[in-house]
Amino acid sequence: MSASTKQSIANERRHKGVYDALVIGGGLVGSAIAFGLRQEVDHVAVLDEGDVAFRASRGNFGLVWVQSKGMGMPAYGHWTVSSQRLWSALAEKLEAITGLEVGLEQKGGLHAVLTEHEYESRVQFMNKLIEQPGMIHYQWKMLDRKELLDMVPGIGPEVLGASWTEIDGVANPLKMLRALHTAFDVQNVDYLPEHPVADIHFKNNIFEMDTPHGVVRAKKIVVASGLGNQVLGNQIGLSIPVRPQRGQIIVLERTKRMLQLPFATLRQMDEGTWLIGDSQEEAAYADGEVGLPILATLANRAVRTIPKLRDVRVVRSWSALRVMSKDGFPIYEESPRFPGAFVATCHSGVTLAAAHALRLAPMVVEGKLSEEMAPFSTRRFNVQATT
Repeated sequence: MSASTKQSIANERRHKGVYDALVIGGGLVGSAIAFGLRQEVDHVAVLDEGDVAFRASRGNFGLVWVQSKGMGMPAYGHWTVSSQRLWSALAEKLEAITGLEVGLEQKGGLHAVLTEHEYESRVQFMNKLIEQPGMIHYQWKMLDRKELLDMVPGIGPEVLGASWTEIDGVANPLKMLRALHTAFDVQNVDYLPEHPVADIHFKNNIFEMDTPHGVVRAKKIVVASGLGNQVLGNQIGLSIPVRPQRGQIIVLERTKRMLQLPFATLRQMDEGTWLIGDSQEEAAYADGEVGLPILATLANRAVRTIPKLRDVRVVRSWSALRVMSKDGFPIYEESPRFPGAFVATCHSGVTLAAAHALRLAPMVVEGKLSEEMAPFSTRRFNVQATT
């Protein structure tokens, strides 16, 4: 069936009735939620802006990462670990439906340290992270240089060691996005590109979304449009404080597989391509350009970590805008004013994909977020500071 035929069928269904559930946003966050919704209900749609949107999903480093997550919010540590544990089930389900694999590898992960100060700071950080009241405990270890050499031959002389966990991993974000959208085709999820939502109305317990191609109706909606959540959130009675944070990545040519375990800022993809990242720069919405000083800093650290990369050529570089909340943690909430309208905002679209598909989506269908999701509410931003 051609793409135009599929689109015609989707448009016909859209005009005829009301969807059981609808997601605004077709990136990794929205697509994972829509995939999960389709496992629970029959009629699901995804409204997407198209290629004019900020595509954080296509500028993703692809980590399925646990270490470092949850400082200041132990609930985020629990949520992250729950997703890590479900990732293999999600990957298997997608492959069974689509025949596509997503490059999932969960063999462990490393955070390299290159100075004595970095070493001590990393030990202190990880101890403080795990010792927080209510924080989930998992095995981690600070490797010295000899232990790291046994895991990663060829590290540079400046590398003193690394923090390690056995539960970290990676996936291929582009393969993941393709698998999710292929599953839409197989399972008759109506993916409607070039359907940016201008206004959201709530009439007779039905949500109506105004788009350039007409009104789309649904019983439940999830606003997962990344940086667009701030504007759309206001229309469902929620104030979503998000800001753009720029990340830059360098892509090196493919080589024979040398790096089996990913570092937090250096990994080798399943097909041999190298990725070097990832910067964290406060940015304006229009600031999606790459910058040589930042790229030089990233490249310098990568070469100091694995000197053989000096001889591997750069293929391209890119930047993307992460979606950051005021405190950096995810936001999940149902609108008190408009029951059935939910918002999902996070910058860890790969790591949390399994939790979004297999845990959050069923909550949306049920019509209520579980108690464990309470810390992710926007109510946390309204707590009055003590004096």
